[in-house]
Amino acid sequence: MPKTKILIVEDDDIVARVIAWRLNNIGYEVCGRATSSTETMEILVKEYPDVVLMDINIKGETDGIETANMIKTRVKIPVIFLTSHSDGSTLQRAKETQPDGFVLKPFEDHDLRVAIELALNK
Repeated sequence: MPKTKILIVEDDDIVARVIAWRLNNIGYEVCGRATSSTETMEILVKEYPDVVLMDINIKGETDGIETANMIKTRVKIPVIFLTSHSDGSTLQRAKETQPDGFVLKPFEDHDLRVAIELALNK
């Protein structure tokens, strides 16, 4: 059975590497890492991941929330926000994109796995 392919959208290289390592350890395949909305959309076309893990603050003029909205309307791939931002206005904006999950950093592997599995079964 093929592994679930996950795209990580995170502009901090060290954090992205740690997330990738943790995902690999719990049985997922990281098919790419992006730091901006433009990179994200380019990788989506090439790799077509099963799930996107999206930070809210990413490089460029388009943030993770706007990028998630583009993904949901164009390619309909599940998006899980994986972020340290949980203030009221950020949560409200994120909810408007109807994310498939929201996991706060720092996170436990179990919480991330549950969010991924639930997103895959929507």
